[in-house]
Amino acid sequence: MATVERFPLRLPEWSVGLRKFRYVFLSPPNSVNVCQDFQAKTNLTPLFLGADVVAKTGIRTENHPRIHARFAKKGLATKLSFGAEFRFEGLKVPTVVNNLWFYSIQGLFQVAFEMYTKDQQLEVLVVLQDLWKARINDPNLNEKYDIKILQNYPKEGLLEKHTLEISDNRSYNALHSSIQGGNPEPDINVYRTAASPLDSTHNNIIVNQDDHNYCMQEERILLETEKPCADNQLNVEALDYDSLSIRFRSVYQAFKVLPFQIQKEHEKTITQLLDFVELLIGENISAQKLADMMLQLLTHLQDIIVKTETTAMGANSIYCSHMLYSVSNWLGHQFYSANGLISKQVEEFKTTHIDRITDLPPAEDLVDKLFPEAMKVLLLSWMGLDDNSALWKRQSEYPIVLLILEFANHNLITGVAHVLYSSLICK
Repeated sequence: MATVERFPLRLPEWSVGLRKFRYVFLSPPNSVNVCQDFQAKTNLTPLFLGADVVAKTGIRTENHPRIHARFAKKGLATKLSFGAEFRFEGLKVPTVVNNLWFYSIQGLFQVAFEMYTKDQQLEVLVVLQDLWKARINDPNLNEKYDIKILQNYPKEGLLEKHTLEISDNRSYNALHSSIQGGNPEPDINVYRTAASPLDSTHNNIIVNQDDHNYCMQEERILLETEKPCADNQLNVEALDYDSLSIRFRSVYQAFKVLPFQIQKEHEKTITQLLDFVELLIGENISAQKLADMMLQLLTHLQDIIVKTETTAMGANSIYCSHMLYSVSNWLGHQFYSANGLISKQVEEFKTTHIDRITDLPPAEDLVDKLFPEAMKVLLLSWMGLDDNSALWKRQSEYPIVLLILEFANHNLITGVAHVLYSSLICK
């Protein structure tokens, strides 16, 4: 089987603030050119390496292909598929795939204004606005291009052409002096690409280091997403659920900068919250499990709130509990909203039992039949009772429960309730 001869290519860079964008020029349908002279290549479309465009935006590396594909559908990004004979210095690309994502200048601006901080957006605008204006009428990109035009070039010709095109720093500086300050240093590794065979050992070392540096760069991107932004501004993550992605990333960043002891104190609560979220977005949502988990979470939050109140006020008192006030207020409104349904149920019961109003079922049966179970559970728990309490205890307390529910819901059923209500109104 014939061995494929590899052509090493090194992409030039354009510095924009602290960012560096590697780029190539595309000539559809299947040609690319690697040089640094933008004005001399007005017939070619400049493309910027996707890994550089979305770097340091808070997006995990494994999610980059999804982002690239989304912009590709809009014609703002494309996948260049190179033949196996091409090898990119400084990029770790699997030989069997050899695909790289690139963005047009319009795509780069779109990403910048969706994902970069305001300072970074300003840098992109200042440095690249001339190029953006010059390429404003470029057509949308195809989602993929198969690059083949250089495959039949002899290796020596390719390396010589490559070196000549990117080594003229004086013309490059003249073109971009109004945009980039300073003189870019000559690309030592590019010159070594065309070096004599005597330098091959040293050249290989440089190439390997570049490859590993690229991998380390990807790792640094992951690590930097774990660190809080210096200005506390969160980069927008361009996914279908942008706001959720931002919130999750922001919370995680804030949590990681807390002292270890505080992290341990909040770990259980945060774990319960995550458990609740996982259950909520699961395929089979169980109302009972959600309710049980919410109760556990409220119980734990109550402990935290009590601790906070004790620290702030020097004492823990049920008379000024923020949690109990909020829960009671919410629960009261829920019960009040059910008043219409309860009244209808009571009226139907009265119509059915109009002939034996003085011979009603036991209080426990009336409570179960006419009022929501939650109301009964609230009062029984409040009174220290439940369904497992002794029969005599329930029989002695249920008339009180029924009377309270009649008054609270403004639906009088028993004779006792009518007498007491009339007496209270008269007074």
